[in-house]
Amino acid sequence: MTDIRSSFDEAHALDGLVERIRRCRVCRRKPLGAPLPHKPRPVLRPSATARLLVASQAPGVRVHESGIPFNDPSGERLRAWMGIDRATFYDTRRIAIVPMGFCFPGHDAMKGDLPPRRECRATWHDSLFDAMPQIETILAIGRAAQTYHFARAGLAAAAGAGMTDNVRAWRNLPLSRPRIIPLPHPSWRNSGWLKRNPWFDSEFLPELRAIVRIHIGV
Repeated sequence: MTDIRSSFDEAHALDGLVERIRRCRVCRRKPLGAPLPHKPRPVLRPSATARLLVASQAPGVRVHESGIPFNDPSGERLRAWMGIDRATFYDTRRIAIVPMGFCFPGHDAMKGDLPPRRECRATWHDSLFDAMPQIETILAIGRAAQTYHFARAGLAAAAGAGMTDNVRAWRNLPLSRPRIIPLPHPSWRNSGWLKRNPWFDSEFLPELRAIVRIHIGV
């Protein structure tokens, strides 16, 4: 009975935290730098039950418009990497999705996406991940997510290493709880990286899919 009550309390606390995040306007009212250039729309899908977390960068403009994370070509590629369909990916009982920046950060001068807003990490991330202690494995997508999650796990060497080095040597990374598995961003802009690193498709992805299957119960 105590375990059931504890799980209920944790889920209730997480729901309250997520509701506050969805109302967050700190990047407009007290920004760290220039304010967000549009109305905030935080996009995230935390979970009190999922053992697998997709830790991404920040929503793109299509995700900002729909409010659904990875609802774009990057999401199609990521789901193919993981070996799962769309319904499984969005099943929050099994998979949580939490980006480093909750809102689309806007475009730079070259029409590329700006980096994730720093306000999200500074204001919310530690509390949010404290509220999800059941997470066993984190798929850390891109440099910002890898730097944060490795540092949070006390893995200073991995936090300071490059993305390619960490992905290539992922089997040798120190084990932590949760385990952190680094991935490149699934953006089609990274197609050149994938061609230069064929081991990612032939060696890394089969093992990634096996880990995903274990966590989602298939």
